[in-house]
Amino acid sequence: MVGLGQWGRMVWEAIVSLRDVDVWLGLTLRQLTRVGVDSVPIALFIAMFTGIVLALQASYTFTGAIPLYFVGVLVGKTMMLELGPVLTGLALSGRVGANISAELGTMRVTEQIDALETMAYPPVAYLVVPRVLAGIIMFPLVTALAIGVGIAAGWLTSLQLLDMSTYEFVYGLTLFFQPFDVTFAMVKTISFGFVVTSIGCFYGFRTRGGAEGVGRSTTQAVVVSSMVILVLDAFWAITLL
Repeated sequence: MVGLGQWGRMVWEAIVSLRDVDVWLGLTLRQLTRVGVDSVPIALFIAMFTGIVLALQASYTFTGAIPLYFVGVLVGKTMMLELGPVLTGLALSGRVGANISAELGTMRVTEQIDALETMAYPPVAYLVVPRVLAGIIMFPLVTALAIGVGIAAGWLTSLQLLDMSTYEFVYGLTLFFQPFDVTFAMVKTISFGFVVTSIGCFYGFRTRGGAEGVGRSTTQAVVVSSMVILVLDAFWAITLL
């Protein structure tokens, strides 16, 4: 509970620091690339093979009892509502959360954060706000790309290995589609981006004990953010579905 309170205090300080636009604006543009653009390859790689596996498993499960176009239903719904956002969030918690925690942790143990305070730079506005804003903005964009690639991979797999036509796959894909599916996915990923980046910043700021402390903080950031992603996944399903 102490850690939760300290994290909440840091989040509140970040919200207050939004007024220091001249401090965080330029840094946020740089973080958009580091958090989002640099994360695209791993997200698309995971999504591509997820779409392939979904299509193959769907055809195996149906075994002729259900029309094959339901492969499109399963691939589309699963990628949009669950696996796209969650797998991308978990992958980025390892890449982005670990990177943020290690970077800020190194700055803490080498007293660079203390130097910022000495020079009258607000550390939260300078270090936390740009990273959290980048996470909130870029996680949905990366996830949208991942969902698109996953569905495309499922479509190509259906054409090549399941003897389906494009019409059948698209018919299944659109059969139960609702615009709210996209909204639901984006709400989840925005919350994932917030928790991954804010938890990474939190553990980075709390780092103590040199290189060993940096490693410990990085591990804690990844583990905790992954757990929170799964909790939020269940929370949004209960709340919105």
